[in-house]
This record gives sequence, structure tokens and C-alpha cells, in this order.
Amino acid sequence: MEVTMAEPDGVLTERNVDVAALYDMLRRCKASAEEIVAKMLAIKKEAEPKSELREVVTQILLNFVTLRQVNRSILLEEDRVKAETELAKAPVELTTLQLHNLMYEKHHYVKALKACKEFTTKYPGIELIPEEEFIREAPEDIKRSILSTDRTHDLMLKRLNYELFQRKELCKLREKLEQQKKALQETIANRKKFLSSLPSQLKALKKASLPVQHQLGVPQTKKLMQHQLAELLPPPLYVIYSQLFAQKEAFGENIELDITGNVKDAQAFARQLANKDAGNQAYLIITKLTAMSTNLVNSKLEDDVPDDNGDGQRRSKRPKKVPSKENLDHSGIYQSHPLKVILHINNDEASDMNPAKLITLKFEFLINLNIVCVGVEDSEEVPENDILCNLFPDDTGLELPQQSAKLLIGSSLSFDESRTSRPYKWVQHLAGIDCLPEVSPLVSVSEESSGETTKHASALSSLSLYRQQNRVQTVVQRIRTRKKAQLASV
Repeated sequence: MEVTMAEPDGVLTERNVDVAALYDMLRRCKASAEEIVAKMLAIKKEAEPKSELREVVTQILLNFVTLRQVNRSILLEEDRVKAETELAKAPVELTTLQLHNLMYEKHHYVKALKACKEFTTKYPGIELIPEEEFIREAPEDIKRSILSTDRTHDLMLKRLNYELFQRKELCKLREKLEQQKKALQETIANRKKFLSSLPSQLKALKKASLPVQHQLGVPQTKKLMQHQLAELLPPPLYVIYSQLFAQKEAFGENIELDITGNVKDAQAFARQLANKDAGNQAYLIITKLTAMSTNLVNSKLEDDVPDDNGDGQRRSKRPKKVPSKENLDHSGIYQSHPLKVILHINNDEASDMNPAKLITLKFEFLINLNIVCVGVEDSEEVPENDILCNLFPDDTGLELPQQSAKLLIGSSLSFDESRTSRPYKWVQHLAGIDCLPEVSPLVSVSEESSGETTKHASALSSLSLYRQQNRVQTVVQRIRTRKKAQLASV
């Protein structure tokens, strides 16, 4: 089949090309090339003359030229088909684009029509003033204006214009109020800033006034701090603190008071005590109900239990275990409150030769035993040789003042002798803890005294001494006198 070929830069002139014939010729050329190659291999193997080999080579070269021609024809045909396809596709793409534009425009129109159909005017939601009020209060320029030939519609438009006028006036008023609000907020912010910095300034002022207070002898800042700490004291220590402070303020007693300890633990203890008091009422109700049910159960058990005489056997009771001092320490019997009251007793006749501070006492409250102990702070003396021992007759501090504390510790044990602070009886009186003595003060007379006069006088003196232990002035004077005597003997 003849095929019209073109130069590489030329254009194919004949367009009616049979592609199937070209592919068929391509297959025949391929088969012919394979036969010629097989023939060349056979000539080489059989060592035939070279003249035959030259003929075969010429045939295969002609075959290659035919292959290239057919391949070029196929490629040119493919380019022509692609060009025709592109020319045919351009109108289709233009039509598709126009279709999309029309669809988008249709969607826009449909959406606009839907919005117009669903549009609701704001007029039904606007609360207009009544017509009488409009005629009475509206400005003349609004009432005289003619907006429509229809009288009803004209009146409605005028009312709407008057409503718009009123709302504009309200907007102006709102803007004015917003400005005033902003100015007030700035003023409040400045004052809050001043108030927030005021505590630090007051703190610095207090700190700066401490030397002046110390020079003038008016420790007001320290007094306020001590009073705040006093609110966390347990009731017995608070009574001691209040009595000593009242004695100092009223009679000018030469003493100083301090409150030391862990404030956070004291606050936790106070919260725990408040929660406990809040639950006491519910606890009492539950206790009563439990007691009633227990009584009913016990009454039933008593009816069911047989008589002891019929059994003839008795159960032996186990002896109670007496706790040791180490067990008491581990069980927390001697647990004290986190805060302590420190009393500095000064010399009322202070001079350059005699120091102003005579002795320092530390009061602490034992929570579980409900007693107050006192001891000399930083004292190296044996507790038996302490000046607080036997400050009043028969008051060594080893005997527990309350029967409940004795039962809690054990009947065979007294107060721990190794502790520097002891629960003296006069301390309990100062703390407001009512401790009834085992023997009445009127019967504290020695049995050896004979005669009614001696017995009566001893009873009256014992009763007077017992009452003197309640007085702060008596206790402070006795401690001061003993300490002066001790310093004079050294």
C-alpha cells in the first residue's frame, strides 16, 4: 500500500489513511525482519559465501526503512487525530461552560425569589405609640409632612418616622451614658488599684512605725498581731492570756505576753473543732436512738439468759492492763496545742545592776487530758528544784488535777516527771478549769492539831489560800518574789 510521506517540518497532505493497513504492514515488516535475521544466523553457521550475506543485509536494511516509514505514518496520523479531537472538544467545553453559568444564574434567581417570598417586614415587630399620643407629642414638622396620598398609609409612615426619631434620640442618650459609664469605670479601676496597693502601703507604714512604737513604748502592731493569734487559742489558754493582759492593762503589771507556735496547725485544729461542734447535734440524736435500741436488745437478752446459780460457774475477769509512760507518749496522751502562751515577768525594781527580765514561763494546753501545763522556758534546773514547784502548798505538779485525766492515764501512774512543764493546780484556776479537790479545803487540817480554835483557824487559812490561787496578781507576785530570792542567794 502506498503511503504519502512528508518532511519532518512539513504537513501531511493526505488525510484518508488506513490505520489498520499501516499496523498490518508493521506486523509483516516485523515478521520479515525476524526471517531475515534467522537466515543470517543460518548463513553464518553454514559458512556460505559472503555474497549471499550481502543480499540478506540489503533486504533487512530495506525492511528497516519500511518500518521507519510506517512508524512515521502512524505517528503523523495520531497527531492529526489529536488535533481534530482538540478542535471538536473546544465547542463542547464552551457549551459546558455556558451551561454551568446558566445553572449558577438560575440558582441565584431561585434563591432571590425564595428570599423575596419569605421576607417578613419589621413593622409587625415594632411597638409604635398609640395614635392619640403621636398626635399629642409628635413634632409639627413630622405631622405636617405628606408622605402618601393614602391617609391611613400616610399616618403609619409618620408614626414610623416619629419612632425612628425617638430611637435616634435614645441612641444619642445611650452613647452619652456609655461615655459616663466608661469614665466611672476608669475612676473605679483607679480606686481599686489604689485599694489593692493600700495593704502593702499600710504594711510598709506599720513596718516603718515599729521603731517609733518601740521608742514610745506603744507596740500597737505587735498587740494587734497577738490579739489575732489569741483567737486561735484553746479556751483555757485564752482565759490565761486575757487575764494576764487585763492585769497588765489595768494595774500596769510589769509583764510581757507573747503567743508562739505553728499558726497553720492551729487554724487546722480550729476548723476541725468547728466541724466537730457542727456535728454534735446530729451525733446526740443518733446516740439517743442507739441507746433506745440497745436498751430494747438488752431487755430481750436478759429474758433469754439463764440464771447464774443454775450454771454454777463464773467467768473470771481479765485484769486491766496499766499503760506505761512510753505507751502514753506514743498514743498521744501528752499531745499539746500548736500555740503556746509565753509570759515574761520583769523586775519591778529594774536598774543597771539588776536585769529587767526575771523569768519566762511557757503555758501549754494538753488536748487529750484537758489540762494546762506551765514550765520555765530554757531552764536547766531539775523540775523538783524549779521555783514553780510548791508555789502553793502541796502543789508539786505531779498530781493530775482532774479525775478524768487520772482515769485516762491510769490509776497507778502520775504525771510524767521528766517533762519540764507540769499541771500545777494554780494554773488550772487561772485557766478557768474547774477542778474539784478530792478533799474539801475545810477538811485539810492536820489530824495532829487538837483544840477547836486551832482547827478552825487552819481551816480558814487553807480556804483563803485556795481562793488566792485564782488571782493573777498573787501568782505573779509569788513567782517574782521567789526569783528575786533565788538571784539574791547566788
